[in-house]
Amino acid sequence: MQNVLNALRALEELAVRQPIGVADLARAMELPKSSVQRTLMTLKEAGWIRPTGTTPTRWVVTTKALHVGRHATGELGLRDIALPVMEELRRRTDETVHLAVREGGNVVLVERLETSQPVRIILPLGQNLSLHASSNGKAVLAADPPEAVERYIARGLRQYTGTTITDPVALRAELARTRERGWAVNSGEWRPDVSAVAAAVVGEAGLPVASISVNVPTSRMTEDAQPVYGALVNEAAKRIGAALGRAHEEGGAG
Repeated sequence: MQNVLNALRALEELAVRQPIGVADLARAMELPKSSVQRTLMTLKEAGWIRPTGTTPTRWVVTTKALHVGRHATGELGLRDIALPVMEELRRRTDETVHLAVREGGNVVLVERLETSQPVRIILPLGQNLSLHASSNGKAVLAADPPEAVERYIARGLRQYTGTTITDPVALRAELARTRERGWAVNSGEWRPDVSAVAAAVVGEAGLPVASISVNVPTSRMTEDAQPVYGALVNEAAKRIGAALGRAHEEGGAG
């Protein structure tokens, strides 16, 4: 049993710290390097992790973990519905498009379509994003019930960059603006070089189930581009939400 627990813990630690070598992982887990090395070999044989090909060897999680997670949360259906809309959004903007879902107190990127432009935003699938410091997160938070927003604020608003909103009054005002215009803005609030606009995908219960965003280098997010992208993500989110509703009705009818 302990070997199984160690393997699961190693997978969790690796997912957070990747890419990571065996020595650093052993220190993080406070286990002997030899034990962690055997655990890594087991995870590799099972297809959960792979080496990066560098020297010394460092390890990353494979897409198997993401696939299992999608099955567990029903994201595969969401992804299938969202992808054609995301493709059209990328075609109309030629910028990177992200799909994120709520996980605990964050949102997690579950799908990405990249721009053809040489300077681009690269965030890995599975990346956790703050609810108050990312456009995907603020879109979801703005669509939450007021009591959920207050619970989130009560946990504290971490500062990531000089433009992160850490004042509760300012965040409430920003969320009100997001609801009014239909899309959220990130102006380098999580990383200085990343700007984005996003809109929440609202499910049948009237609660956010995901968010879709257009992500650009901060240097490319002009005052003119922001509302254009905002209108496009708002339209895309509504289309995905409507398609999810139809899929649910058809599933129930069957």
